Amino acid sequence: MKILQVLLALSILVLVHELGHFFFAKLFRIRVDKFYLFFDAGGFSLFRFKPKGSDTEYGIGWLPLGGYCKIAGMVDESMDTASLKNDPQPWEFRSRPAWQRMLVMSGGVLFNFVLAILLYIGILAGWGESYISNEGNSIYVNELSYEMGFRNGDRIISFDDYVPENFGMLQADLARHTTRKATVLRDGDTVDIYIDHNMIGDVLNTPGMFSLAVPFVIDTVPPESVNRESGLVRGDRIIAVDGQPVEFVQDSRPLLAGLSGREVPILVERDDDTLAMTLQVDTSGRLGVYTQLPGMRKREYSVIEAIPAGFRLTFSTIGGYLQDLKLIFTPSTEAYKSVGSFIAMGQIFPSAWDWFQFINILALLSIMLGVMNLIPIPALDGGHILFTVYEMITGHKPSDRFLIVAQVIGMALLFALMILAFGNDIGRLLR
Repeated sequence: MKILQVLLALSILVLVHELGHFFFAKLFRIRVDKFYLFFDAGGFSLFRFKPKGSDTEYGIGWLPLGGYCKIAGMVDESMDTASLKNDPQPWEFRSRPAWQRMLVMSGGVLFNFVLAILLYIGILAGWGESYISNEGNSIYVNELSYEMGFRNGDRIISFDDYVPENFGMLQADLARHTTRKATVLRDGDTVDIYIDHNMIGDVLNTPGMFSLAVPFVIDTVPPESVNRESGLVRGDRIIAVDGQPVEFVQDSRPLLAGLSGREVPILVERDDDTLAMTLQVDTSGRLGVYTQLPGMRKREYSVIEAIPAGFRLTFSTIGGYLQDLKLIFTPSTEAYKSVGSFIAMGQIFPSAWDWFQFINILALLSIMLGVMNLIPIPALDGGHILFTVYEMITGHKPSDRFLIVAQVIGMALLFALMILAFGNDIGRLLR
């Protein structure tokens, strides 16, 4: 299921991106020789056709590493330079004014961002916006966050001058803002934790730094629970299991795992009273109760309200991803170790089909693809845009020979990036 979701998402994103180039090329009557999903390396394809009277061949290649829109008279990843030996023709890319070429090259990125906006509008209109508020909630730490100085039960107040709102974004906020000082509330006192920037790479590569510390407060006891007749009521807080103090649900898990199938004494706080009770632990090491989840916030949107909210969410996501790229290109953070390939992409999809998750991930990947293509590497759209901007400013157009050499260098850099990404993924799988 994950593989199918990756292939479907990749196909949609590639088609939308290349459609952006195709749209503007056709708009300015520039000939498009090929429009392919995936690469037809070696001239082999799974499917191809050319409509009668059309200059464009459409097809599906056999190598699922992207796709391409081959525009006549343009130096691109196909490295087909035969036509460049002839005089420029009116229908070729190189014959068009710089502003038209700029729009053709920007079309893929533009369409990726438009897709993200439309998807986020649909998400907000259909499901609304839900998140766990950071205000009033506490963290439960893993080994890395403990090593950095955080403790179970801390309430994060700020990262330097930034006050985080979304609990689920705490780890990303810590890295993106290159935080130097985290201020937390601990046992009623304010504590400053100074962040070692040499650990930012570990932050990006270690999920689960800040889990939500869930107080063991009962919400409901379902009818099928082994403790349905125990007398537990909504609002009861379990404070001890088998004589061991328990502050959060996470504290109880290793205790209950060792008591599976047994009856155990517990202490419960109810209003101002402390009650002693006996509960049954099921064979999976659980009490069979639902706990209250604190701090959940949800906002519903009408279709009209979702439109500006979708734009805001898209641009805030773009800003966050730009901060991620800044970290990746800062060697001291070792954030480059977090770069992943299709293997990493597959890990973020759920193992069962979920429309909300798929659309949400698709919107994020569309933004990532758009932003990545703006990097000024010659083989990417950003490189072509950079050369066009240079031409518009100076009035001098780079020679075809220069563009060919730049394309080769850019493709070499992209292959190096792919090797790094696959190497990181393989290393993570081995670990």
